[in-house]
Amino acid sequence: MAKTAMVTGASGGIGGAVARVLAPTHDVWLGGRRPVAGPGRPWPVDLLDFDSFPELTKDIETLDVLVHSAGTVELAPLADHSVQTWRDTFDLNVVAVAELTRVLLPQLRRANGHVILINSGSGIRANANWGAYAASKFALRAYADVLRAEEPDIRVTSVFPGRTATEMQRKVRTAEGGDFRPEDYLSPETVAAAVLHAITTPGDAHPTELVIRPRAAAG
Repeated sequence: MAKTAMVTGASGGIGGAVARVLAPTHDVWLGGRRPVAGPGRPWPVDLLDFDSFPELTKDIETLDVLVHSAGTVELAPLADHSVQTWRDTFDLNVVAVAELTRVLLPQLRRANGHVILINSGSGIRANANWGAYAASKFALRAYADVLRAEEPDIRVTSVFPGRTATEMQRKVRTAEGGDFRPEDYLSPETVAAAVLHAITTPGDAHPTELVIRPRAAAG
C-alpha cells in the first residue's frame, strides 16, 4: 500500500515544494483554501473552520505524514497589535495545527506516522515588530514538544527555516520597506529537501528539530 501524506498550505511556497517532493513516494492530500493543482489529491479546506475537520478527514484511513505549512504573518510594533491580529495569527499558526492534528491522531497512530511542523527562525528568537508571529511560533514549538512526549509512536519534527523566497516573504519585505531579492533567501525546494530528509531518516532515529539558514553570499 502506498504511503499517505497531507500537506497544508500546499498551494505554493514551502507547502507546494514539500508536496512535490513527497509525490513520488506518497499519495498526497493537498490542503488549501481552494482546490490545489499539483501531484496529489486536492483537499479544499478552510483551516479556520475547525468544526469541519472531522467531516473532511473521514475518508482518510491512515496517515503516514502530516505537514503543517500554512501560516500567516502581520508585522507591527506591539503598540499597534490589535486583538484581532493576535487572534488571527494564533488561530491559523497554532490552533488550526493543534485541532487538525488532534482529529487525525487515530490515523497517525495506526501508521506510526510523522508530524512535520514548519516553524520559523522567529520560533527560536523574537525580534521587534514580529510580536504576534513570534509568539505563535514559540507556542508551536512548545506544542511540538508536548505532542512528542505524549505520542511516543509518532515522530514529531519542528523545522525552523530562515528567510525563504515565498510570497509571504515578499509581503514581509514590503512591510519592512526593503527589496525582495530571492537570491538572498533559501528556496522553497531547499526547505522541502530538508523536510524529506527528516521524513526518510531511518526509524531508529527521531529528528526532533531541524534548523536551516540561508548561506551567506560569497564576496
